Amino acid sequence: MLTEKRNKHSYHLHEQSTYDILQLMNEQDKKVPEVVENVLPQIERAVETMVAAIEKGNKVIYLGAGTSGRLGVLDASECPPTFGVSSDVIQGIIAGGDGALRVAVEGAEDDEQLGGKDVEEAAEHGDVIVGIASSGGTPYVLGAVNKAKSLGLSTIGISCNEDTKLSQEADIAIELPVGPEVVTGSTRLKAGTAQKVVLNMLSTATMVRTGKVYENLMVNLQAKNHKLRKRAVSIIKELTQADDKEAAQAYDKADGDTKAAILMQMFGVELAIAQEKLDKYKGNFVKAIGELDSV
Repeated sequence: MLTEKRNKHSYHLHEQSTYDILQLMNEQDKKVPEVVENVLPQIERAVETMVAAIEKGNKVIYLGAGTSGRLGVLDASECPPTFGVSSDVIQGIIAGGDGALRVAVEGAEDDEQLGGKDVEEAAEHGDVIVGIASSGGTPYVLGAVNKAKSLGLSTIGISCNEDTKLSQEADIAIELPVGPEVVTGSTRLKAGTAQKVVLNMLSTATMVRTGKVYENLMVNLQAKNHKLRKRAVSIIKELTQADDKEAAQAYDKADGDTKAAILMQMFGVELAIAQEKLDKYKGNFVKAIGELDSV
């Protein structure tokens, strides 16, 4: 496997200066964007699959072991504060349970049945399963994907090798062959970086396509602290040309619903009307604003 081969550029790593080590790592990381660019069509298919599921009220579940699992949990956990969605919409599961986020549970990745069990317990009809494994052959992830397929669920596989078992099993295969690591086999390096880049794309593009972003603003923001409240008011100002006082009043009148506040301020409608339009399109702000704009 590419991820287990020795990198010819780092044979003498232990003899290099600190700067030379950093320069080498930086050069190797530059391979990531090019590799990701090569699989944009597959990433596009994955996003469309995720959008279709979420628009029907279903969810996306990331599953992985070790670094791959941690990256999945990280991306999923950042969606609620960034896009204002429920933590149920995109979920992350790591082999060995949440404790494995801090303390490695090495044997869990070899348990194919555990992967299937985790899918069976967490997934429902219509959900999308995203298996993440640098090697593309992690038994836990393969077990999860195979169980998902047996349940009729859509599956996506993210790996950092070519022609992997995961790619063969998943409906959509995203392969990121970034090559041997600076430290042999340490896939927390550029393989992990490539996976993180793709996960960023999957979740962000999905949230944009489901109306959680307007222009490039987080209109679905749920302000849980002072900083986020200031951001919400700033977004209202930006989109409606309101001043500070008007934006803050609209936010308060909408009971902290940034989307509703924008609609109220922009179109001069009452909160009930704004909420009615948002409910009609299951919170999709882009569709709601499109209908009001056409009146």
